[in-house]
Amino acid sequence: MRRRLTLSNALIGFVMFLTLWQALAWVVRRPILPPPVEVLPVFFALLPGELGLHLLASAARVLAAIGLAVLTATPIGLGLGQMQQLDRIFAPLIAIVYPIPKIVLLPVIYVLFGITDVSKVLLIALILFFQILVVVRDEAANLLPELVLSVRSLGAGRRALFRFVYLPASLPAVLTALRISVGTAIAVLFIAEQSLTEYGLGYYIVVRTYQVLRYTEMYAGILAMGLLGLALYFAVDALERRVNRHLYVAEG
Repeated sequence: MRRRLTLSNALIGFVMFLTLWQALAWVVRRPILPPPVEVLPVFFALLPGELGLHLLASAARVLAAIGLAVLTATPIGLGLGQMQQLDRIFAPLIAIVYPIPKIVLLPVIYVLFGITDVSKVLLIALILFFQILVVVRDEAANLLPELVLSVRSLGAGRRALFRFVYLPASLPAVLTALRISVGTAIAVLFIAEQSLTEYGLGYYIVVRTYQVLRYTEMYAGILAMGLLGLALYFAVDALERRVNRHLYVAEG
């Protein structure tokens, strides 16, 4: 059983992180590593203005990518899990494409879709797509045959099985895949936002602060991106717990 990251544990971990950061800043004693007592006031001062705009832009991109990946990968994964003949056709292709680091496709996506928000969203969605697809496919394929047969004996067709059996059974798998992939999505977002854009935390950290040696503001941006990833993790984790609780009550 996995250990859940509770809010209290996250706060304790954050305090420990700030303490280690402060101690390291005392040891280094260079402008490249300002202490948190200098960064935090700048973070809260910039959050209602410039930093907040960049944070909103990044959050919108990653949320759009999550929505796109879930809406496309879930039905395809359920379909492959239900239809073994179809899965045998596409399994070799998925096995080859799945391990490829999708970030290397960024130039290709830029060429095909232009250097826009759409290309950045598509890149993140592509990474999440295969994570969700594989997990949902395997979950749907491993459902107990007795459960499927019992529902079919009541006259349920493929659509009813999809809605009342495969989809509810696969929802926890979708949320687990999302929770695991949040960190990767934020990392890819950071890379995608570093160039040829005007808003986003990646652009703010690299172009607006690092390249002009504004180290305190740079760490404020890094802190914002870290908190964005943490907020998404908690949101998915809370939704996963709620879905699991609902399914447990329904089964009971």
